[in-house]
Amino acid sequence: MASTTQDFGKWRSRLWPIHRFELKKLIPMVLLFFFILFNYTILRDTKDTLVVTAAKGSHVIPFLKLWAVLPSAFIFMIMYAKLSNKLSKTVLFYSSVIPFIIFFGLFATVLYPLRESLHPHEFCNWLEAQSFLPQGLKGLVDVIRNWTFSLFYVMSELWGSMAISLLFWGFANDISKVSESKRFYTIFAMFANISLIVSGTFVQWSASIREKVTAIGGTDPWQTTLNYTMSMVVVAGALVVGIYWWINKYVLTDKRFYDPTQQKVTKSKKPKLSMKESFMHLIRSKYLGCIALLVLGYGISINLVEVTWKQQIHDLYPAANDYQAYMGGFSKMTGFITILVTFFLGGSIVRRFGWGKTALITPIMIMVTGVAFFAFMIFGNSLGGMVQAIGLTPLAIAVNIGMMQNIGSKSCKYSFFDPTKEMAYIPLDQDEKVKGKAAIDVVGARLGKSGGALIYSGLFIVAQTSAVAVVAPYVAIILLGIVFAWIIAARSLNKQFLSLSARREQEALEEAAKEQEVEIAEPTTKVEAPAEPASTT
Repeated sequence: MASTTQDFGKWRSRLWPIHRFELKKLIPMVLLFFFILFNYTILRDTKDTLVVTAAKGSHVIPFLKLWAVLPSAFIFMIMYAKLSNKLSKTVLFYSSVIPFIIFFGLFATVLYPLRESLHPHEFCNWLEAQSFLPQGLKGLVDVIRNWTFSLFYVMSELWGSMAISLLFWGFANDISKVSESKRFYTIFAMFANISLIVSGTFVQWSASIREKVTAIGGTDPWQTTLNYTMSMVVVAGALVVGIYWWINKYVLTDKRFYDPTQQKVTKSKKPKLSMKESFMHLIRSKYLGCIALLVLGYGISINLVEVTWKQQIHDLYPAANDYQAYMGGFSKMTGFITILVTFFLGGSIVRRFGWGKTALITPIMIMVTGVAFFAFMIFGNSLGGMVQAIGLTPLAIAVNIGMMQNIGSKSCKYSFFDPTKEMAYIPLDQDEKVKGKAAIDVVGARLGKSGGALIYSGLFIVAQTSAVAVVAPYVAIILLGIVFAWIIAARSLNKQFLSLSARREQEALEEAAKEQEVEIAEPTTKVEAPAEPASTT
């Protein structure tokens, strides 16, 4: 088999360290990630538009993540872990993806058209009128009031954790070597992020469709948008299933890319773990604990900023079509910036500076841009003269700063955070990958975002308000503490990752040496007398 980057020139080793024969594996994996991320982007923009415009504010998001997304993530994790012990990997993949495809198709055709008869508006109006309900819990009432939208939000959030983190990256880790991951993973992210541009453009186009429907006297232009967007989600989901089948049929049967006998040997060394044993193993493992802290750090910090930013977007664009059009443009811009960052920095940064320094890029970016965003939020009113000179309103400037913060953070996540996090799983044995990854990526990610939601919910209740701007100063201080803890965990994990990777490579070399000794000894024993085999030294 051909070697890695040492066979390439200086620029090719940085920009395209791929052998021609490896395209058989690389291209379908890129397409698989493309369509998964395509759906994720459409669902993310649509879910935010649904719940924020229906509740007339982003105050509903923390309660959704805490009271709806988190319990659902636990339920999904338990089901996934149990099914992983009973089903083959391919059947488990299909069983995880297909229900999501069915739901999103039914939402546009059944749940949304029947929303008025399904949503308990009278009950929620009565609940809000009661004196025992604190003002800070208005967001929880809105979750109940628009429960079909809340369900759509939950399913969209789970798609991001399940399809991207658990199924795609779990699949990639399972069929990739460490040497391949250093070259492949940044390319996965670079080409897959083209889907952000495509899906963002599609979301903006769907907004113009709504305007055309309104112009010709259509009764429900948003229904038209859902028909288009959810149809594309169903089609892309079907392509995800088809590509996964093709990879198993034609790529994993090629021993240049995957050796199933190695996986069988690895799995036989350790028995399958029950759910309780899996959690205990996760708690006892310092290595997995550090990965969990990375996931928690990102989830909490990005959620702390996003809730405030999305409230400002709603204030600037209260109409649903304007809100979603803005989110589509945001997704498209994120795709452009992420591709540029990944293409020119992603792979070369990992190979040049190593895992540890690359893993620190994302928390540092969030800390710097987050401080700038909240600083303007808190002290923006004292900058009236400068704001007038720019020619924009303070609200518009706040929205733009928040957009730059989110684009920078997400670009770093896709280019640096995801690849380094996934590389950290590779030296682990098979059981730790499957059970540990399920606990960290599904529940850990949800705990991260729900941790941010818990912070907001607590602040709303203490301050007796549902106004996001009121609690912004306290959120800024908490954000700094979270990022500092994230940086400490990343530095600790770097030491463990380097040590464990070196040990695994040494074990592989020793295993290869033993196999060579056996191959040399076997013909010797056939020629020599049965008394004593000849020395192979």
